[in-house]
Amino acid sequence: MSYFSNPIQRREFLRDMALVTGGLLLPGAVPAAPAKPKKVRMKLGMVTYTWGADWDMATILQNLQEAGISGVELRTGHAHAIIPEMDKAQRKEVRKRFRGSDVEFVGFSTDLRFDHPERKLLLESIEKTKEYIRLSADIGGSGVKVQPNQFHTGVPKSRTVEQIGKSISQLARYGADYGQQVRLEVHGPETQEIGNMKAIMDVADHPNAKVCWNCNPEDLHGAGFKANFNLLSDRLGNTVHVRELEDPSYPYQELMNQLVGMNYRGWVLLECRTNPADKVKALTEQRKIWEEMVEKARNS
Repeated sequence: MSYFSNPIQRREFLRDMALVTGGLLLPGAVPAAPAKPKKVRMKLGMVTYTWGADWDMATILQNLQEAGISGVELRTGHAHAIIPEMDKAQRKEVRKRFRGSDVEFVGFSTDLRFDHPERKLLLESIEKTKEYIRLSADIGGSGVKVQPNQFHTGVPKSRTVEQIGKSISQLARYGADYGQQVRLEVHGPETQEIGNMKAIMDVADHPNAKVCWNCNPEDLHGAGFKANFNLLSDRLGNTVHVRELEDPSYPYQELMNQLVGMNYRGWVLLECRTNPADKVKALTEQRKIWEEMVEKARNS
């Protein structure tokens, strides 16, 4: 026997029951478990770009530990003087000091570039990068950051894109033998436009050739941040460079949402540009902002 005089009444009843049971528990029903916040695997570190440029090795370890910063990418040419000319004993000592601290050595940040029209300069950059790859491996790092870096008048852009991409692929093959990523920073006039970086990385097709996202204004061009980030996210390496996280001109919260959402396991590295008197205090403040952003991303 049907309790409904027509099919329409029956459909309306079923619709209403679905609405009710979607929000209320029937007797004996088990409530759905609340969604668990996303697990965060990425870590916060620092690049000795401006903050830390004049710190020696002991000061770097002391200040970062005090600020609660757990990793460092060493900018080449700065006061800490960790250089390829170091002998085996010196390299072993640096590795030991990092291992005895709470600070992990992430790798080197170089300004080596691969756009040179002069072949001699290009080959010098390639060989110097290999030296830093070996040095990073010896002291416990995971990679070396390099730059594209620009286009040149009179040289077709396609030729420069091909040259940079092939150079990075060559170095990526070399780095793979040492367990070292080659991280191409989104950097330089025009080359930091995401479309140009995508073209370079399409040539640099070795799986050990990675991108170091760099938080440039150009990331917001065209289709916007998310679309541009997604163009390179599958090539993202173990390093992302950020500036002061409270800067409203860049969507840092959206970046953290993307990184947490993709279960990013690398380093978010502070590459700050201001010059505060108390840099340990400034680092501590940046860490707290980062923690708040990450927590928000976890629960979004």
